Amino acid sequence: MLAVDQEKASAAELLEWAIREFGDSLAISTSFQSEGMVILDMAARISPGVHVFTLDTGRLPEETYRMMETVRERYGIRVETVSPDPAEVEGMIALHGPNLFYREVPLRMLCCQIRKVRPLERKLAGFKAWVVGLRRDQNESRADVRKVEQSEGRLKLSPLADWTAEQVQQYIRANNVPQHPLYAAGYKSIGCEPCTRAVSAGEDERAGRWWWELDADKECGIHFSPEGKAERKLDVLLSEILEARRA
Repeated sequence: MLAVDQEKASAAELLEWAIREFGDSLAISTSFQSEGMVILDMAARISPGVHVFTLDTGRLPEETYRMMETVRERYGIRVETVSPDPAEVEGMIALHGPNLFYREVPLRMLCCQIRKVRPLERKLAGFKAWVVGLRRDQNESRADVRKVEQSEGRLKLSPLADWTAEQVQQYIRANNVPQHPLYAAGYKSIGCEPCTRAVSAGEDERAGRWWWELDADKECGIHFSPEGKAERKLDVLLSEILEARRA
């Protein structure tokens, strides 16, 4: 499949190509939100043995752990959990406390780096390609997401990049795809328990993520890096943790 065909391919076509092309070197990363569940449902129909993992930050809501069991029961897929380095978490908490993310954006980004970004980087070292549930209309920072792109030496696939929220829901209804329980409580985007809340009618999909940050991008650093002062300060904060660990 040529690059131009990849952008024109449907989500199912792209997944089928990726599973055939990469086999055991392909992984689906999901947090069990609607987009991830659509991708998981499609992939399970193509190859029930597809590799699926989730980032277990240690701060997830109980409902997310329930979804892991739901996936196992519905699809027969064992979801692998990827955890942060305990020493890095311990060092971060020792220096900044357990709820550092509420104080300022760089500290929140540090928590995301330790609990999500760095564990993901270590996990992806064993794969040639990975699949995520990004959509272009989720927020402004995702508007230019491509279905297939090179990222850190491997292919990153976003099969639902050109889908709308309504298309996601249509697929879920048509295929009776399991839904994360927190959607029924008014959540539209689901992450760590202390960093996610329900949203009101008319609010942006990701308004419930880090809602106390008024001017920052609603991103954790997995798909998009922070910019400017936040990024520079994050580098300093992270180096403090790593230096303390080596000492």
